[in-house]
Amino acid sequence: MASRTASGFATPDEEDLDLFRVMAALADPVRRRVVLALAQHDGLPCGAIDMQVSKSAATRHFRVLREAGLIRQWQDGNKLGNSLRREELDRRFPGLLDLVLRESGPSTTPHP
Repeated sequence: MASRTASGFATPDEEDLDLFRVMAALADPVRRRVVLALAQHDGLPCGAIDMQVSKSAATRHFRVLREAGLIRQWQDGNKLGNSLRREELDRRFPGLLDLVLRESGPSTTPHP
């Protein structure tokens, strides 16, 4: 069952994280760029991550990451904050995130 935070963004509970859904989300290079950026600078707003896609495409990529359980999102004033669910992912799929981060290489540096 998905949990809801006060902001209303549903994410799967840790025990409901599905390996194949997580892997499907990570198959896209734009989404891997987001994961890399959040691994380096947790709590970034959406606009601080250089995704080089349209706003509507960026929204879709963040939704896929959130619904797969890779990120948590919250409202932070007029921005949307993002956090990598590293601890939960490491408990559920030990070593997976480390492998993805290592194989994906460095991300683009986020801009303020």
